[in-house]
Amino acid sequence: MPNEFSRARRVADLVQRELAVLIQRGLNEPRLGLITISAVEVSVDLSHAKIYVTALGGQAKVDEVLEILNKGAGLFRSQLARRLSLRTVPKLRFIFDGSVERGRRLSALIDAVCQTSSAEACESNKQTDQVENHSG
Repeated sequence: MPNEFSRARRVADLVQRELAVLIQRGLNEPRLGLITISAVEVSVDLSHAKIYVTALGGQAKVDEVLEILNKGAGLFRSQLARRLSLRTVPKLRFIFDGSVERGRRLSALIDAVCQTSSAEACESNKQTDQVENHSG
């Protein structure tokens, strides 16, 4: 029976947890602000890892955060090597995770449709009430 979770998935989860701690506690970079590691994908041969991050701020802030993180990828990799008991630590590449922003936009669109639908429903209810009041 094969493992329910592949080794790459387990390593990805481990890298995500450890990187979150390293960035939160070990990095003194005020330009980073509040960032979140939303996902990590590790290749099957465990040689490369894509780290998906989100950051508060506009596109300029995201670009700056990605630049800082990708420049520090070697440092993060060496720190992970000290903390993890892996034969090789994957090369890290930080990528912006746009799914949070897409979700926020979709939620706003759904809210707008619901508000429009509610307003139309209220108007039709008022018209129905007026017709009933005049006929009764």
